[in-house]
Amino acid sequence: MKILHLSDIHIGSGFCHGRINPATGLNTRLEDFVNTLSLCIDRALADHVDLVLFGGDAFPNATPAPYVQEAFANQFRRLVDADIPTVLLVGNHDQHSQGWGGASLNIYRTLGVPGFVVGDTLTTHRISTQNGDVQIITLPWLTRSTLMTRQETQGSSLAEVNQLLTERLQVVIEGEIRRLDPDIPTVLLAHLMADNATLGAERLLAVGKGFTLPLSLLTRPCFDYVALGHVHKHQNLNKSNDPPVIYPGSIERVDFSEEKEDKGYVMIELEKGKVNWEFCPLAVRVFRTIEVDLSKQDDPQTALLKGISKYDIQDNVVRLIYKLRSEQLDLIDNSSLHQALSTAHTYTIQAELVSQLAKPRIPELTASSSIDPMAALKTYLNNREDLKDIAPSMLEAAQTLLRDDEGILLVPQGGIKS
Repeated sequence: MKILHLSDIHIGSGFCHGRINPATGLNTRLEDFVNTLSLCIDRALADHVDLVLFGGDAFPNATPAPYVQEAFANQFRRLVDADIPTVLLVGNHDQHSQGWGGASLNIYRTLGVPGFVVGDTLTTHRISTQNGDVQIITLPWLTRSTLMTRQETQGSSLAEVNQLLTERLQVVIEGEIRRLDPDIPTVLLAHLMADNATLGAERLLAVGKGFTLPLSLLTRPCFDYVALGHVHKHQNLNKSNDPPVIYPGSIERVDFSEEKEDKGYVMIELEKGKVNWEFCPLAVRVFRTIEVDLSKQDDPQTALLKGISKYDIQDNVVRLIYKLRSEQLDLIDNSSLHQALSTAHTYTIQAELVSQLAKPRIPELTASSSIDPMAALKTYLNNREDLKDIAPSMLEAAQTLLRDDEGILLVPQGGIKS
């Protein structure tokens, strides 16, 4: 049985990193997301998969614009036309009001879309495919209020609440496991945060107050494969692969926090007691951060342009960050910067002023060091290039201050603690 597992499409996200396409009137980042989703569906059709599993978070929120909903539906309609069963799991971004009032994906169940299963409750679905039946336990995004009342959690610490939630969820999952047919392959499809997962942008995008679940809850021998959603970074949480516990990650970069992450989906070959899986990377638009420190440059403009020229930024989403001193501001020609970045898809420019007040401490002048006052002053002045012109005058003034009218030193001969 061939299965395609994808998650966290977030179609309609990241418009700030795109521009309006004059030919279509659409934001180019929407077009990027649609094109990437199309590549996933292309693979499902080309390989004649038996089932597609979507791990949740179709949109950035539960009330996407109609044209965004249409873009999503147009791609998944291709699976309907090919008679490929599809399970759409509800993620935290798909839920209204943190779990109350339904979910944006429920329309597919209401309309009775052939072959589509919407997973908005914890239950088991037996799905018939061209290569036999498979059991899918759907575990949508759960909030604390889904499993417990406010009265039950009153006076408990967060750790105690999470423990109670885990225990309660474990009882519910155990009930589903007992009803499984032991002779049919079983997949757990869940949108959750596992306790050993490496986080990505979802920590900033979180909607609703979820909780973290232990890996031990997922690595049950009755599961042949655990298909997860929510975390945007692809990873396998169970290296022994018994069963594989896989986050495919998001299919497109949502923001610069995912700049260095590979994006893609997972192809699975499944039979009872045996599974092979492969991460399939997608060619998505490059996000590139260019950082240049100009604070010590005599010619900051040339140094900045040189820093940009090191990279091929054609069609990239670029973030230029450069550091400089306040007196260097007038030496930067912004029109030249815009010209140098013109081949990027979109770009932002961020200048950061380097404070002259927050200098690193000089080792010789730390609190644990004893040093003669004049020697301390000389050490300090040697580390201040901006004071070198007046250093001799400062040293002379210091000599005067350190002596009274009779030439007696005003500070102990043993030195001072800086």
